[in-house]
Amino acid sequence: MDEKQKLRNAEALAAEEAARLEAAYGELDAGEIIRLSAERFAADGGIATVSSFGADSAVLLHLIAQVDPALPVAFLDTGHHFGETLEYRDQLAADLGLENLVIVHPQDEPLARHDPDSQLHKVDTDLCCEIRKVEPMARAVEPYAAWFTGRKRHQAQTRAQMPVFEAVGPRIRINPLARWTTQDQADYMRAQKLRENPLVAFGYLSIGCFPCTQPVQPGEDPRSGRWAGQTKTECGIHLPQLERSLTSAA
Repeated sequence: MDEKQKLRNAEALAAEEAARLEAAYGELDAGEIIRLSAERFAADGGIATVSSFGADSAVLLHLIAQVDPALPVAFLDTGHHFGETLEYRDQLAADLGLENLVIVHPQDEPLARHDPDSQLHKVDTDLCCEIRKVEPMARAVEPYAAWFTGRKRHQAQTRAQMPVFEAVGPRIRINPLARWTTQDQADYMRAQKLRENPLVAFGYLSIGCFPCTQPVQPGEDPRSGRWAGQTKTECGIHLPQLERSLTSAA
């Protein structure tokens, strides 16, 4: 069997397993989804989480810390983060007792070739995201069979029908908070007294890289501050670009 056929078989198995897990666990509460998923993948390729340490990150990380504080937490250091986000990352990790923060950086060669002056975001945001987010994300999750995200259906139209368990190539992406609302998030943050990214107080309701993020105006969609004035709504790490990047790295 050649490598392409092996990959196709692995992708088919992942799709079947994601559908099975969705049917069995997709309606459970977030904490149970995390606990059962961590048990399911502990000895079968491993599981991690990814976090931007942005406006909504604390809830998922708190839930994960209750299950396994040693679970790997991957953070993509794009080189364009707000200083407040980097400080918040370290403070929140300490608050929650997270033991395995994995910081992933873009590769030097693509940066030198395509973005030597760090101005690529001004002329080609998609390529900038590919180099600084999508390819590093593929490297971050490549060692694992599955990973958690904090995505929610209410955040964007592109996420409205998002399942809790979904196949991404031969791996499974798990969205334990898919059904959570803004109010659910706020209530949990308040009840658990979780530290908030300080930029939220200034109107940054969805926080990415500083050149492409601005405060959200009253009444606007929480993600309207990302790539404002463009049709772009996602960096690509949650879209097919990631699957292609994972496949090319396989």
